[in-house]
Amino acid sequence: MEPLASVSSLASYGGRRAAGWQVQLRVDYVVNRVMETHRGQSEDIVKQAIQDQLRVYGVVPNKRQVAQYASAISSLPQLPPRG
Repeated sequence: MEPLASVSSLASYGGRRAAGWQVQLRVDYVVNRVMETHRGQSEDIVKQAIQDQLRVYGVVPNKRQVAQYASAISSLPQLPPRG
């Protein structure tokens, strides 16, 4: 399964990283985790899961960004049960 959010844009250039790179890594991690556990569920449930998990990692959620991620994740088909 490919991750929804890419971290390739966070590559350092000349030993310097863009401001906020750690926050973006946390956002990418949370979005990928929620994508595995909440795909195909309602947008409101996905949005709440993303917001809750971002707060756990000390990230203040950007409502517009969270809404975009939630919309994409809720439109994905649910994964078959493992077993």
